[in-house]
Amino acid sequence: IKGHTVHSVWVEEASDIAAEYYASFTLDRSARKHLAMVSAQGGVDIEGVAESDPDAVVKLHIDPVVGMTEWQARELVFRAKLEPAAARKAAAALKKLYEAFVSLDCDLVEVNPLILTGGGDIVALDAKVTLDANAFYRHPDFADFEAAFTRDPIEAMAMEADLNFIKLDGSVGIIGNGAGLVMSTLDVVDLVGGRAANFLDVGGGAGADTITNALEVLTQDASVKAVLINIFGGITRCDLVAQGIIEALGRLDLPWPIVVRLDGTNADEGRAILAGSPNEQLIAAATMREAAERAVDLAGSN
Repeated sequence: IKGHTVHSVWVEEASDIAAEYYASFTLDRSARKHLAMVSAQGGVDIEGVAESDPDAVVKLHIDPVVGMTEWQARELVFRAKLEPAAARKAAAALKKLYEAFVSLDCDLVEVNPLILTGGGDIVALDAKVTLDANAFYRHPDFADFEAAFTRDPIEAMAMEADLNFIKLDGSVGIIGNGAGLVMSTLDVVDLVGGRAANFLDVGGGAGADTITNALEVLTQDASVKAVLINIFGGITRCDLVAQGIIEALGRLDLPWPIVVRLDGTNADEGRAILAGSPNEQLIAAATMREAAERAVDLAGSN
């Protein structure tokens, strides 16, 4: 199913559903606090609900030092307008979900739907939990979860190379240094009418070998039709990135054009290295938007 081999099936009796809610906890990095979200409109696509009726999704920031208080749990239930019959047990369930979110070092705990049964109980009927890989050393039992699932082979390859990779559903391969820059690149590709094939962050100190490894990872994805490399040199030296691209072209059979935008430390040197290459697969771009437009155009023509 969607690339995963199914080894076991969970069969459960149908639930007596009186109402369906939505509840989640995640980290709001900009606010430096945990973010709780609750809605009385569960069991459906919550992104669609948030877009069509923003007031239906109640949000509340939680100070991670203090934790979630009883009154915050009750406030979420009240503001989300959950059924009065569900109020007490729903607030208690939110407290338990938050405790799990914190104690298990989660990036996300999302329950959709959180249901009210005909008997008045609150049950987490379906859930998505994302664990912080940086905290695995505190949870040796998490290894059992990894053993239970077949990891995507491209993601496994990226992990072995110490690259941050997430598969997406577009055709423009993205390589950048720093999560913020990569996210911005995804947005600009979308803005000019394209769709990114992946999120691939090579990190702040990427050198020639790292860039070569990143390009090799993308060769495993048949959906990639063009690659956009967007590098802003701080710790990263653009000349080393350029050398990595040239080396990769010599070592690997890269099947797509590569649009490169370099800026920052040793950017002029890096551009000179790329300009000296006779390889027609390399296309230089001066700005992020120009790079995105060229990559989207090339992906559409391949």
